Amino acid sequence: MTDTEENLTGPTALLVLGCPEVPVQQALALHIAHQFRKRGFLVHAAGNPAVLNLLKVSEPEKRYLPTMQVLEQCIGEIVEKKRDARLCIVFAHSDAGITYAATMRHLLPEARLVVIIFGKDPEPLSALADFPCEKIVEKAVHNPMQLRRRINEVFGWAA
Repeated sequence: MTDTEENLTGPTALLVLGCPEVPVQQALALHIAHQFRKRGFLVHAAGNPAVLNLLKVSEPEKRYLPTMQVLEQCIGEIVEKKRDARLCIVFAHSDAGITYAATMRHLLPEARLVVIIFGKDPEPLSALADFPCEKIVEKAVHNPMQLRRRINEVFGWAA
């Protein structure tokens, strides 16, 4: 846990992000982070260096994502019991994303796990997520609006 995290209070929501190949992921991650920060959560993002750099450029003041780290380091901290989360949201547009979701289910058995499955053909990926989790499945590549609507419904943010 970093000094920045120690100065923040509230439950932790962990966002697990995959390769930034599909454009909607970054916008939706910031939307989710904004919504949870408004509700008093510490939001921590974990992903590969490319997606983290995109988020750092998009959110330089760290209002919504005050802490970010490489996914493998985050997994190591969870294994060592240095990091925990009440809520884990995994973005999955490939089988690697589903694998990370399964890993998080194993490492955070008490957490609410929500897997956002998206891309050009999300249904086959959804079938791979055969572990206990909530799934939001939507065809989305460039336009985040329909998927944002579904996310808002699942988390109770719908107007």
